[in-house]
Amino acid sequence: MNILPKDFPVVCVGGSAGASSAYSQLLKHLRPDLGVAIVIVNHITRTSATLHKILPRFTKMPVTLITDGLPLQPNHLFIIPANRELHVLNGEFRLTPISKPKGWPDVVTLFLCSLAQNWGGKLVAVIFSGRDSDGAEALKTIKEVGGITIAQMPATAEWSDMPESAIKTGHIDFILSAEDIAQKIVEIAHAFPGQEWGRRAGEDE
Repeated sequence: MNILPKDFPVVCVGGSAGASSAYSQLLKHLRPDLGVAIVIVNHITRTSATLHKILPRFTKMPVTLITDGLPLQPNHLFIIPANRELHVLNGEFRLTPISKPKGWPDVVTLFLCSLAQNWGGKLVAVIFSGRDSDGAEALKTIKEVGGITIAQMPATAEWSDMPESAIKTGHIDFILSAEDIAQKIVEIAHAFPGQEWGRRAGEDE
């Protein structure tokens, strides 16, 4: 098996209710040849089923609905399919059925934990608009492996539950609007982990 080198950042973008507009704003400000893999993990399944048809309007990167065994590649946008949990192993995506039959799914948390355990390269976790707290539980793990964590500024989110829950963990590096998150990803792509960029969480504007 040919395993791709892990010398590019993987950016996990987690969101839920109200995140579609944030995804589009993010993608409009990212060059298609930036050298990162963008993975959108949306935990509302009916939205996940349509994102791969909607988001190509906002990016020139190839947009792919993830299938089991698909390799991670830079300069690609990957989207989790409906009713699946997402993992990574040996540089490839792995899909499993939803294991939480009731309540809010935790697909963002599960994928971030899988990245931290199984991806030896550069990691960025982004938490966008959404209800519940999916993703928050995994942020400490991302930080422990040297990853960078970003939350959408709650005032700019349609639903602030997810970014606020992420911020409350104390493990968020940056709190930014969707457009500014794009700029931060550009900086990270060119100098990861590099120097201190922009305003860190808790700093005065």
